[in-house]
Amino acid sequence: KHLRGDANYAWPGAEIAVMGAKGAVEIIFRGKDVEKNTAEYTARFANPLVAAQRGYIDNVIEPSTTRSVICDDLRLLRSKKMDTIPRKHSNIPL
Repeated sequence: KHLRGDANYAWPGAEIAVMGAKGAVEIIFRGKDVEKNTAEYTARFANPLVAAQRGYIDNVIEPSTTRSVICDDLRLLRSKKMDTIPRKHSNIPL
């Protein structure tokens, strides 16, 4: 969403996070009860439902419906016109 994507979807097993759950748990909890805390962290933060609730993705879709959902979106966006704002300064070659 933040990079101007028109449609953002995730499969139910997707992990949407900056780093893996195990690595995050090892940093946050300093290596204590890693297995237990990893499961809790994954359930609370590293799943697509949380990302959908926060508006980072549009919908959680099943892998079997991916093709039809993407085709529908491409049909909808076929005539999209995108206005770009002219830049004040150009990007000079270095």
